[in-house]
Amino acid sequence: MPAFGVIGAQWGDEGKGKVVDFLSSNADMVVRFAGGNNAGHTVINDHGEFKLHLVPAGIFWPQAKAVIGGGTVVDPAALLGEIQALQARGVDTSRLFLSDRAHVVMPYHVQLDQLEEQARGNSALGTTGRGIGPAYVDKTARVGIRMGDLLDEEYLATRLKAALQQKNLLLTKVYGAPPIDLDETYRQALEFGTQLRPYIAPVESAIADGLAAGARVLLEGAQGTLLDLDQGVYPYVTSSSPTIGGGLTGIGIGPKDIKGVVGVFKAYSTRVGAGPLPTELHGGMGDQIRELAWEYGTTTGRPRRVGWFDGVAARYSARVNGLTSAVLTRLDVLDGIDPVSVCVAYEMDGQRIDYFPTTPSALERCQPIYEELPGWTQPTAATTDVGALPPEARSYVKRLEGLIGAPIDLISTGPRREESILIRPIIT
Repeated sequence: MPAFGVIGAQWGDEGKGKVVDFLSSNADMVVRFAGGNNAGHTVINDHGEFKLHLVPAGIFWPQAKAVIGGGTVVDPAALLGEIQALQARGVDTSRLFLSDRAHVVMPYHVQLDQLEEQARGNSALGTTGRGIGPAYVDKTARVGIRMGDLLDEEYLATRLKAALQQKNLLLTKVYGAPPIDLDETYRQALEFGTQLRPYIAPVESAIADGLAAGARVLLEGAQGTLLDLDQGVYPYVTSSSPTIGGGLTGIGIGPKDIKGVVGVFKAYSTRVGAGPLPTELHGGMGDQIRELAWEYGTTTGRPRRVGWFDGVAARYSARVNGLTSAVLTRLDVLDGIDPVSVCVAYEMDGQRIDYFPTTPSALERCQPIYEELPGWTQPTAATTDVGALPPEARSYVKRLEGLIGAPIDLISTGPRREESILIRPIIT
């Protein structure tokens, strides 16, 4: 004890990278527990600006071990490229560990992801095309390849032969694509294993030992709660569980190990890809916020859809994760906007509701019921003292806190570590 979860509480892209980097100053271990390189965390600190996709944001703190847990799926080429880029800029990666249980995103997963998305046509889900979904499909179908398998030549050969028999049928018979060569894929997989061998370890035991010794473990989420495979708006979801429940299974700990769950919220709403976004702003204010905040995907570069803060979705996320505290990011983006709107309920089929429907057909029928709050003209960017915020900004934060149902303990007022207002300690 203790472990603390840092969870995306909306549709992802809430600024978790900066938050994890900030909180890692008090952590002994930072563990990424789900997703793959379809996620992107931007971190700006004394080393410069970094866009991380697999390596935990705690990598920059010398006292913290950075761990990629077994619940993730890992593209070896992407991870090796990220490690090399960090090393080239003087970042110590000797504290990076990779679970031998993490599943491998193979080249055929990437190919199938892109072919499947193309075949959906107008019904495309908006995946990143990085092979994440197909890798999780294979994990569930028990035909996946894990990081530990890359270190066992005979076992890898058996697993890969069985997998490619299935994949080549799909590629050739369904999509009309050429088959994948077994020998070349096997050779490449062995090479990946050789290169990643220094990092691959049974990390779950190390995490358990650390918790037993009193280490402070930070669980780094990827994506957001509303994209959760079970709790999100299916099928417009990711292929893993970015909620705190996914954190438990993704690194192999129990509920008693969790001391706190921190939900990260933007001061407004965004999402990438298809699916309902009840408070979406089309044109005008939406475009203004997008350009002010440069709301374009870290992984894909796609423009993010933008909307006002959704209090209904926030309450749902707080309940699903059992949030003990919240973090508010991008407050400074709203500087100079007056008034500022907040969704406090929905109207669905002529009735006011205050719960979050999780079927897309129901959510698409929901019209947001807004409450207007006065905006502020005094800049909040780079503010480090809550008392220095304009009164209207403090009122806005207080209103969101009430809607979420958890105290806002940290406010981010810019992308850098020091551009933060810590109201109450989170990692203790």
